[in-house]
Amino acid sequence: MLNGISPMRRLVSGAALGLGMMAAPMLSGAVSAQNSDLTSAVQQDYGYLHDLYVHLHQNPELSYQEKDSMERVARELSDVGFDVTTGVGGHGLVGVLKNGDGPTVLVRSDLDALPVKEQTGLPFASDVTTTDDQGNTVPVMHACGHDLHMTTLVGTARRLAALRDQWSGTLVMIGQPAEERVTGAEAMLEDGLFENFPLPDYNLALHVSASLPSGKLGLTEGYALANVDSVDVHFFGEGGHGAYPHTTKDPVIMASQTVVALQTLVSREISPLDPGVVTVGSIHAGTKHNIISDEAHLQLTVRSYKDSVRNQLVSGIERIARAQAMSVGMPEEKWPDVSVSESTPSTYNDPALTRRIKTGFEETFGAERVEMVPPVMAAEDFALYGRTSHDIPSLIFWLGGASPEAVAKAEESGNALPSLHSPFFAPDVEIALPQGVRAMTTAVLDLMKENTQ
Repeated sequence: MLNGISPMRRLVSGAALGLGMMAAPMLSGAVSAQNSDLTSAVQQDYGYLHDLYVHLHQNPELSYQEKDSMERVARELSDVGFDVTTGVGGHGLVGVLKNGDGPTVLVRSDLDALPVKEQTGLPFASDVTTTDDQGNTVPVMHACGHDLHMTTLVGTARRLAALRDQWSGTLVMIGQPAEERVTGAEAMLEDGLFENFPLPDYNLALHVSASLPSGKLGLTEGYALANVDSVDVHFFGEGGHGAYPHTTKDPVIMASQTVVALQTLVSREISPLDPGVVTVGSIHAGTKHNIISDEAHLQLTVRSYKDSVRNQLVSGIERIARAQAMSVGMPEEKWPDVSVSESTPSTYNDPALTRRIKTGFEETFGAERVEMVPPVMAAEDFALYGRTSHDIPSLIFWLGGASPEAVAKAEESGNALPSLHSPFFAPDVEIALPQGVRAMTTAVLDLMKENTQ
């Protein structure tokens, strides 16, 4: 049991649901007969999937609260023949579909939303508010596209269940909670994901991109997303009257000097060839103009790719903060408290797997719709599925989500497109959703087709 959440339970597989008939826009480019069949099938399913997307968009749930999303996705998988278990690592789900001998492929979607008030103007915009785990009343929105990810997972499950004669192996589809808090993957692994369910030979995931035009797919070989640590530095001082600073030891000064000194970690201590970011996002101290506080608090985000750089940055923060306290004569028992939370390692896309999937995408969609994109300093706890002792080849790729018209307008005006986590972010779902289903289905078929030849 995790955070008071019900333990895992297994659902009984049911009959497949009917297909919606609303057609999605077709993508240009020559495709084989098999790919044309996939395109046609996804088109026929689009109405059903769009309705599901709207439902998930209108009913977002924060991290650790994804019960309804979990149950809806679980029911969708069960209805097309998956053996589904819920309550894995909290509000996580695992669906297993066995189809003869062959590799085991894991496909992951995240489930949670963000405490953001939606301002997209969509007719199905979220107006949900809830109470977060701190007791605050907050708005909730799928501002990171997890509603699109869930719907793509369901659409892929429906396609692969219908195409069992074209693949052989075991398909494991998971709905992961708490990705936005980068704790859900670890919770599912600790709850026996790789012990109680088939061990994957490959891990796959996708993430919508707010800048890549819809219809395009982006891949990064090697490091794709960053190590991330949230670091809190708590300074202790000796407070007093602002008119008599000589009788105090000012923690605001210690914190301020630390903010400046931290900039040397990347510029002077890390190799210029190794990316690193140390951002101070928040500083809190004091209550009144003329009172010198006895405490100050810094909140940092620390990002890198290499584990060695990550360790060097975190240890450097502690060293610099401690040195500032020592410089004003604070005793050891009042040296700063440095704590690290909400951490996740960098996401590394297996080079051979990335090249293999890229080749398949180019053959299916055309080279003009597949881009190699640079790594980003955002983070994903999808990394943990590959970083176990099993060392599983993994790949997360980008699904274009910005309408081509919006991209062209932004380039012409010089204005930035709404980013992920923006209250204005809304993916071009009519193109992105069917493209996501086709792309993930294509990737899985590529990995599982050997035994059907």
